Amino acid sequence: MFELDQWMDETVLVGVQHDLAQCVVPVREDLIEAHAAVLSRIARPGAWWTGAQRVAMVAATRSARDCPLCEQRREALSPHAVQGAHQLAPSHADVLPAELVDIIHFATTDAVRMTQADIDDLAAAGLSDAHYVEALGVAVAVRSMDQTCRGLGAPLHELPAPVDGEPSRVQPEAEPAGQAFVPMLAVGQPPPPNDDLWDDNSNFYGLRALSLVPDAVRDLRILSAAQYLPLDKAGDFAYRRALGREQVELLAGRVSAINECFY
Repeated sequence: MFELDQWMDETVLVGVQHDLAQCVVPVREDLIEAHAAVLSRIARPGAWWTGAQRVAMVAATRSARDCPLCEQRREALSPHAVQGAHQLAPSHADVLPAELVDIIHFATTDAVRMTQADIDDLAAAGLSDAHYVEALGVAVAVRSMDQTCRGLGAPLHELPAPVDGEPSRVQPEAEPAGQAFVPMLAVGQPPPPNDDLWDDNSNFYGLRALSLVPDAVRDLRILSAAQYLPLDKAGDFAYRRALGREQVELLAGRVSAINECFY
């Protein structure tokens, strides 16, 4: 598993501790540290976006929940039949391209109706598949943490302060999109420096879907280990926490069905 301390911002950690201390039941320390580590990472430059842009993605993801345009599109026969502007706080309105805000809202509120054409349209705005995957990774991480906070009756974590710097613009060698919407790393354990993402026995499609931006996979693994199961325990049906494995799977399956999860 990853060393969380290397990514942890102490100010962010204190904020997360304060938020989750307001829960009516005790919250495990590993869950607190996972939220703080991923929030700290989101605030830093990624592979294709700056820290300020990544923090704006957090705001865009959250604004989708109560966006009037998204609600109208969900009720329409086709989401593309309804035009308009998405709801977004003025402080973040000009930080991200409108096309990216649109796809974040779409993926957050109506993902089952997204098609390959929706991803391909981003190219006209100068956004590559990797730009999209990184944004999607931030959105997935934020939604996961936010839903956890709501379930625990705790406030949503405050937006972290962006860290200055330029994106790395490093992209691993990946297989063409094929049956997927975006290119992904090949089946089997990736070569260094990404051999920590998974091994030969754990090629989960949900992880591979974000592998064009390896740090997005790392964020998902950190959250999954704390909120669900560590990757190396996925096949261990004797592994238990406060809930039995059967109870964990029942809850996970029901939540996935409600959220219309692809996987």
